[in-house]
Amino acid sequence: MAAVEESFPRGGTRKIHKSEKSYQQSVEHDNLFDISTEEESTKRKKNQKGPAKTKKLKIEKREKVKSVKEKFEILGIESLCEGMRILGCVKEVNELELVISLPNGLQGFVQVTEICDAYTRKLNEQVAQEEPVKDLLHLPELFSPGMLVRCVVSSVNVTDKGKKSVKLSLNPRNVNRVLSAEALKPGMLLTGTVSSLEDHGYLVDVGVGGTRAFLPLQKAQEYVKQKNKGANLKVGQYLHCVIEEVKGGGGVVSLSIEQSEVSAALATQEQNWTLNSLLPGLVVKAQVQKVTPFGLTLNFLTFFTGLVDFMHLDPKKVGTYFSHQAVRACIICVHPRTRAVRLSLRSIFLQPGRPLTRLSCQHVGAVLQDVPVQGFFNKAGATFRLKDGALAYARLSHLSDSKNLKPEAFKPGNTHKCRIIDYSQMDELALLSLRTSVIEAQYLRYHDIRIGAVIKGTVLTIKPFGLLVKVGEQMRGLVPAVHLADILMKSPEKKYHIGDEVKCRVLFCDPEAKKLIMTLKKTLVTSKLPVITCYEDAKPGLQTHGTIVRVKDYGCIVKFYNDVQGLVPKHELSAQYIPDPEKVFYTGQVVKVAVLNCEPSKERMLLSFKLLSDQEPKNESVGHSQKNEKVISVGQLVDVKILEKTKGGLQVAVLPHSVPAFLPTPHLSDHVANGPLLYRWLQAGDTLHRVLCLSQNERQVLLCRKPALVSTVEGGQDPKNFSEIQPGMLLLGFVKSIKDYGVFVQFPSGLSGLAPKAIMSDKFVTNPSDHFVEGQTVVAKVTKVDEEKQRMLLSLRLSDCRLGTSSSASLLLLSQCLEELQGVRSLMSSRDSVLIQTLAEMTPGTVLDLAVQEVLEDGSVAFSGSAVPDLVLRASRYHRAGQDVESGQKKKAVILSVDMLKLEVHVSLRKELLNRKARKLKKGSEHQATVQHLEEAFAVASLVETGHLVAFSLASHLNDTFRFDSEKLQVGQEVSLVLKTTEPGVTGLLLAVEGPAAKRVLRQARKDSETVDEGEDDDPALAAGPRKKHTLAIGDLVTGTVKSVKPTHAVVTLEGGVVGCIHASRILDEVPEGTAPTAALKVGKTVTARVIGGRDVKTFKFLPISHPRFVQTILELSVRPSEVEQAGHSALDTYSASLVGKIQQYQAGQTVTCFLKKYNVVKKWLEVDIAPDIRGRIPLLLTSLSFKVLKRPDKKFQIGQALRATVVGPDTSKEFLCLSLIGPHKLERGEVAMGRVVKVTPREGLTVAFPFGKTGTVSIFHVSDSYSETPLEEFVPQKVVRCYVLSTADHVLTLSLRSSRTNPETKSKVEDPEINSTQDIKEGQLLRGYVRSIKPNGVLLGLGPSVVGLAQFSHVSQRSLAKKDLYSKYLPEGRLLTAKVLRLNHSKNLVELSLLPADTGKPDVLCVSPELLLQETDTKGEEESPERKGKNLHGRAGELPSKEQVKVKKPGKRERPDSGGAQVSPRGGERVSKRQKAGPWEEDGVDVYYREGEEQIAEMRLLPKGTLTKPAEAPRLRLSSGFLWDVGLDSLTPALPPRGESSDSEEDEKPHQATKKKSKKERELEKQKAEKELSRIEEALMDPGRQPESADDFDRLVLSSPNSSILWLQYMAFHLQATEIEKARAVAERALKTISFREEQEKLNVWVALLNLENMYGSPESLSKAFERAVQYNEPLKVFLHLADIYAKSEKFQEAGELYNRMLKRFRQEKAVWIRYGAFLLRRSQAGASRRVLQRALECLPAKEHMDVIAKFAQLEFQLGDAERAKAIFENMLSTYPKRTDVWSVYIDLTIKHGSQKEVRDIFERVIHLSLAPKKMKFFFKRYLDYEKQHGTEKDVLAVKAKALEYVEAKSAALGD
Repeated sequence: MAAVEESFPRGGTRKIHKSEKSYQQSVEHDNLFDISTEEESTKRKKNQKGPAKTKKLKIEKREKVKSVKEKFEILGIESLCEGMRILGCVKEVNELELVISLPNGLQGFVQVTEICDAYTRKLNEQVAQEEPVKDLLHLPELFSPGMLVRCVVSSVNVTDKGKKSVKLSLNPRNVNRVLSAEALKPGMLLTGTVSSLEDHGYLVDVGVGGTRAFLPLQKAQEYVKQKNKGANLKVGQYLHCVIEEVKGGGGVVSLSIEQSEVSAALATQEQNWTLNSLLPGLVVKAQVQKVTPFGLTLNFLTFFTGLVDFMHLDPKKVGTYFSHQAVRACIICVHPRTRAVRLSLRSIFLQPGRPLTRLSCQHVGAVLQDVPVQGFFNKAGATFRLKDGALAYARLSHLSDSKNLKPEAFKPGNTHKCRIIDYSQMDELALLSLRTSVIEAQYLRYHDIRIGAVIKGTVLTIKPFGLLVKVGEQMRGLVPAVHLADILMKSPEKKYHIGDEVKCRVLFCDPEAKKLIMTLKKTLVTSKLPVITCYEDAKPGLQTHGTIVRVKDYGCIVKFYNDVQGLVPKHELSAQYIPDPEKVFYTGQVVKVAVLNCEPSKERMLLSFKLLSDQEPKNESVGHSQKNEKVISVGQLVDVKILEKTKGGLQVAVLPHSVPAFLPTPHLSDHVANGPLLYRWLQAGDTLHRVLCLSQNERQVLLCRKPALVSTVEGGQDPKNFSEIQPGMLLLGFVKSIKDYGVFVQFPSGLSGLAPKAIMSDKFVTNPSDHFVEGQTVVAKVTKVDEEKQRMLLSLRLSDCRLGTSSSASLLLLSQCLEELQGVRSLMSSRDSVLIQTLAEMTPGTVLDLAVQEVLEDGSVAFSGSAVPDLVLRASRYHRAGQDVESGQKKKAVILSVDMLKLEVHVSLRKELLNRKARKLKKGSEHQATVQHLEEAFAVASLVETGHLVAFSLASHLNDTFRFDSEKLQVGQEVSLVLKTTEPGVTGLLLAVEGPAAKRVLRQARKDSETVDEGEDDDPALAAGPRKKHTLAIGDLVTGTVKSVKPTHAVVTLEGGVVGCIHASRILDEVPEGTAPTAALKVGKTVTARVIGGRDVKTFKFLPISHPRFVQTILELSVRPSEVEQAGHSALDTYSASLVGKIQQYQAGQTVTCFLKKYNVVKKWLEVDIAPDIRGRIPLLLTSLSFKVLKRPDKKFQIGQALRATVVGPDTSKEFLCLSLIGPHKLERGEVAMGRVVKVTPREGLTVAFPFGKTGTVSIFHVSDSYSETPLEEFVPQKVVRCYVLSTADHVLTLSLRSSRTNPETKSKVEDPEINSTQDIKEGQLLRGYVRSIKPNGVLLGLGPSVVGLAQFSHVSQRSLAKKDLYSKYLPEGRLLTAKVLRLNHSKNLVELSLLPADTGKPDVLCVSPELLLQETDTKGEEESPERKGKNLHGRAGELPSKEQVKVKKPGKRERPDSGGAQVSPRGGERVSKRQKAGPWEEDGVDVYYREGEEQIAEMRLLPKGTLTKPAEAPRLRLSSGFLWDVGLDSLTPALPPRGESSDSEEDEKPHQATKKKSKKERELEKQKAEKELSRIEEALMDPGRQPESADDFDRLVLSSPNSSILWLQYMAFHLQATEIEKARAVAERALKTISFREEQEKLNVWVALLNLENMYGSPESLSKAFERAVQYNEPLKVFLHLADIYAKSEKFQEAGELYNRMLKRFRQEKAVWIRYGAFLLRRSQAGASRRVLQRALECLPAKEHMDVIAKFAQLEFQLGDAERAKAIFENMLSTYPKRTDVWSVYIDLTIKHGSQKEVRDIFERVIHLSLAPKKMKFFFKRYLDYEKQHGTEKDVLAVKAKALEYVEAKSAALGD
């Protein structure tokens, strides 16, 4: 650096000497880097010519060159010092650090805490919170490789191993420390980081003290859109900024990051840069001062001199620089002490803000021979010239293995062996190493390491968690403790020592994270078995080694490489049952396993230990051969030589001993079609390898060459005996024989089993031979094993026998099939015949020039190949593509397939196949393709987009061999394919698998514009191929072949390729009902038919014979014997006779035969065909009278089935015939029909609708044979009902649903007979009826639809009510009662009834309705409306009282034991005295509190004070004390309300009175007294304040009102009063069973009461159980909240807190939970915790809920916490949302309640000056006025009015303007 300082003085310029100029001119045309020996020699020669020059001059010149070289010494790590500012490029981005590429091949690191101060604060916040902070991005999201950054060197440290490490900082505070606020000028280019997001832009940290830098949003818009994908900038984001404006002496600067401005930014003299303040990355205008072979000296910014080393010259201009040349340069570093400036002329640095594009070198890791040295630098390294001319650089530390470097070895031109180890982005140079250890290293980077590879390494350290092993330069891996040896090691330090060389195997490698996990387990390291590194590698049958990672009850989990793992189920652990796997296996154990099944998509693998216990077959065969050389064992693999071909197979000789054997043709391949092919082309003398011995006997040895079976035997997966076979196992075998009842499958070991017909296929099996052929390879699943009889049942269903995904299996089958076909080609190519050799060489996709030989009758074309005369090439009619061809014409054709049996070539003339498009295809991409050719095992298709030929398998499994006609592919059909290869290979075809069958498309789909009859089905047979013209007329007799048979029609091919169709109605003359006529026709059968019409191809309409398109129609045929034999026929033409006219020929009631076409689920009707041109509809309700059939019509009716239907009428609007299967459907009296309920009228009946718009009514008396309290409960609209038509008078249908009418044959019991008139009633008869109304003289009871009876009040009840209008409350309309007929008057239609218990034998009608009786209000007659009574039973209506509410009186005082009971307080927490004034004792017992709505509370407040002493208005069901159910005269006295004397004293007086004889006057007085007492008791009975006094009383009450939770709670309270906890619990359980499931709230009340009870009297366990049950049967959230309240009230705060935490996890989206928890914490004075809950709530809840939640928490703060904080929250909300009037309103309310008058007025003043809608402003002015009226003076009121007037005038003026 001393030399550099001499050469580059700080600032200033000097004149260039003449001698320097001449030197520069001589140099500037030379190559800067060619410092060759030739140059030296020429100089030497010139010097010899000048004899005057001495040796001294030479020495001076050499020293001068040396000093120039030292001046331009490139940067080494020693050149760096703390504080040095330097430009770098991001090379790698890790989670916690950045790797920065520096100039001259150097490298540094930036810690995550050196980005900026704001980012570091966020990180600290995250660490403190221990949870992620919002909007904090990770380093990989902030930085990307290639970004240019300004750095400052923080430190240069020496590591433990003597290596130097450079620490850098990007913090703007450190980088821009050299700048001051005063020095900032517009146009300066700075770097900074985003510190925060504000409303109108971003605050940017530029690191200049006293300066605030602001980036406006509009200046960041372009950058955000282009570079940030539209997302806002985040804290820590690194930016290149240009200063736009400077204010306040640098106090505030405005920035821009627009790319155009940043790229054009130049450092100018006007910006007053100094050597002290220069920053790396600045672009300056400069002038070349001096040109040397090692670089340039530049003059810039007038006064400064800088240096450009050879690495940073522009590569395109090297050798063209000259003195005084004007250039643009970029400052790349500034030395803080020497002030030496280095610059770069590379164009990539001259556009600031743009990232570097070239980030890597593709040859990293390559070893290069004989690389010449370009130059050597003592303090830095050496440069080399690569073969491609590029420059490369090796740092000093990489030039030699030893520290003693010999500079003479690096003279220019010397060559060395080296390796490319890295790439310097800043210099665009490859970095080399000459060290032998690096060149010979097995791996250079983590990317080079392959999982499963065996690698060598050196032990670095031994830790408790494992061994750290060095595997290469800068690379190390971990061997976990469990992988140090096959067994678990306790003291690994005894075996391994630091520095030991070890051989490991790679278990896992993640190059990006630089993570390498290895194993030292000897079994794994030395294993020769295949390695599983991904789930796709795990093929069934594969054997490998793995490590047990977990042992569970259900089996072992075994791990392989790359974190792939599988399960060994319990039954696969061993041949013997292992009850406890944990005792047998241990974690870390190395095991040998076999793969049973693998599903890569689900990452699931099933393994087995069992299949490994078998001996190897080879060993077995060796043992046998020692005994008898010529004996071959079953299961042995042998080589055979073909002797001769015989019928059914090959006679072979087993080598080496020529044992005769037989190899059947089906056993040559797994593919059925390939067996005959191989048989055809194999010849005597050929040798076959790896053939399996299946069986042997005295006569012959049977062999098999199926690859699937061979690999099964090799893998040891073939069970040898029955004891090894378990249900559920999947086995590979072949079809031995086919029977009618099933298929016998044999396995390689000779065992066999039966696959019954039922489980042979997922499809319906008619004939097993349609599904399988003998010798076919199959996969079978064992379903049942009978070891005694040595039998097993197998399933061949695909659903049972899957071996992985269908796509992988499909691809495997295809590749195996094509591989075998390729083998056949190689057999053919060895033949002498030119024809056969030519066929063998032909591959699909090849384009040929052919001559047309002839056009065949079927439309196909035969070609001749010019080279080989016998070669047959054909293009089918489809592949002719409609072209006109003539014999001898030349055509280009593409090969589709070669038929190697028939020796034919299938070609195509289609343009899309000939003109293939060159487009790059992606593996795994999905494409639409058109099927071009079908083979037996696979299809050839062409991609629609490009025309490439693709093969795909037709089967997805070995068992997948059967297709219904509808499933079969057709040529021209479109399919969806997923490509598996992108290059054709030797087969000429790309490989693919078919996507979903749902994506198949028929070739000739109709256009949208073309219309057909509704519901017309496409038939591929009808749609295929262009139409041929015919000359046939209606009535012609034709002969054809059945092509396809559908349930509704059959397609026939006639002579000349004409297509005809036979409708189901035109097959038989007499069709038996329920049969399908098309079943009589078989495919291939020849039929004679008569033409009866022609259907247009497009519109499917029948055309008249005169129509010009008739010659192209699809002919409609008839094979009815009557029509074929006789000339009589019916012409089908909808033009000559209109369809409507044809339909109208059918008369209502006529019976027709129709054929089911489909069931329309949406419209709920059957669509049928009566004839080819006449269609009908059968509404679902007219198909059957059976509910079962109507529920599942698809089970009863089959497509194509013949049905006998009755014509109901034509539907002319739709041209359909309306039919019925249940008769004429006239709906006449006595008819039974099905209908749908359309309306339910309470207390009256039903309205039922029938098809075709008719409706009828069902009276409440005709709903059932047995009346009920809720007769219409089970009926809902759209319910199907069976109806009986009672009457059709006046065009109104009267119906009955009674089963005695609709199903008279059932003879069900009629409990309530039909009563249609008084004639149906007899005196003395007991009848049931529904209350119609209450009349002044009695109760009207409905006995039938038109019969009413009257029960006078004296015959209603034993008790008479004082007020008659009360009867309507006791006996509501619709109540079911039993009555006895007292008298009948037939003439006047009068029926007199009695409801008395003595007549009916039933309880008194007034006793069974306490619910209504108890709704009576207080004696003043202030009645509550029925709507109010049922309302507001929410809240804690059902809770049992807490401890302070339950008061059990201690004995001692004289008390009335049962006079208390449960009282309902109208307001929660306030007790209302209900004692009667005359009562000398206190009421005792339990008060059940219950909270009503605010309105009721308000009403209670307004009641006069006097009313509170009387019984208060009761809620829906309130029991009053003192009520008696059945009172006799003897028991009247004790039950009376007290009159000053106790009952005890009265009882004491009775004997005394009895002894004394009473006088007549006394008896009279006593009688009067008794009558008064009786009348008083009657009044008392009517008192709604009375309450039950015993359990029996309660039982009667709950029987009459079973759904009233309050009754049940009072019953519980009654038991709790007597401390009978168990009885109270039992009552609760009864209530839960009794209350209707519809009464959710009533049930919840009981559950809450039960929870209260368990909390007070039960154990924590019983409470927990009750709570769990309550959660199951109710809405969980409600139950949780109730229990939390119970805990809080009973001061169980810990339990309450735990419950709230559970709720926050389970109901985190429910704002009510967060609010309740916040309130709970505030009540406990935990304000801090409550505020934290608010923060958590805002993170969890959706944004739309935030305002409500914040407002609720603010209210809670007002009520329970800090009022000042609450105000702050409201103020914050209102500053963000100033127009939220609801928030203003709440804020005003709370301030009025908790704040001062000044605060209230301040808020009102603010709100009335808001810009809101006039309606809202009126609301606030009104509130302000009301407030001032209440709290202010007259002056204040007038002021508010004046302000309101002012607002109105201002608004009016604005509107006027």
